[in-house]
Amino acid sequence: MRRLVIKNPKTIRKKVYDYLREKLLSGEIPPHDHLIEAKIAKEIRTSRTPVREALHNLEMEGLIKSIPRVGYVVKPISEQEVEEICEIRAVIEMLGTRWAIAKARPKMIEELGENIRISEKEVTGKKPKAFIELDARFHEIIAKHSGSQRLLELSQTLRRHMLRYRVESIYSVDNVVRAIEGHKGILEAIKKEDLAEVSRAIQLHLQQSKKDILRYAFKETSKEVE
Repeated sequence: MRRLVIKNPKTIRKKVYDYLREKLLSGEIPPHDHLIEAKIAKEIRTSRTPVREALHNLEMEGLIKSIPRVGYVVKPISEQEVEEICEIRAVIEMLGTRWAIAKARPKMIEELGENIRISEKEVTGKKPKAFIELDARFHEIIAKHSGSQRLLELSQTLRRHMLRYRVESIYSVDNVVRAIEGHKGILEAIKKEDLAEVSRAIQLHLQQSKKDILRYAFKETSKEVE
């Protein structure tokens, strides 16, 4: 874990919390890893108090869990949580798309089309990892054009929670190709201004993402059993 540089002591608590949260959501600190307060404080060169507070807040957020006489452990893949995130995202993203169609449809179509073009180019160049950022941009384009900052923030938070599970599965070219096809389906429905078709396309895309996540999760679980 690289050193965390803190210039303003007044924001130490928030910086430590944001730093650890980002590591968890990006998958850099993977499921089942132990988070030891003293070790983290030493690695990022800060006192144990802000680390302790950050770990407590991350537990409240559901990213880690406290085990007696063991400490904090990163929560493993949960099928129920993935189901919940997908269902909530479907509602949020449908609302955002409906608002965006009404407010900025031509610009949104242009930006989504460019995003897909770049995504296909990266996959052709055998760079599936680049899709992680492109996938984020695709969904944020829609949320941005909804005109709602709150919806954008909710969309980003939910997507990043899902990324914690998806970060390894999305490195597969096959998974990326399926995700791009999902994006194409959403874009085509937006072009038609068919809200029922938009809803179906979003649902199909998120259901496929869920399948890919759980397929990877169960594969990892079986490895641990072996």
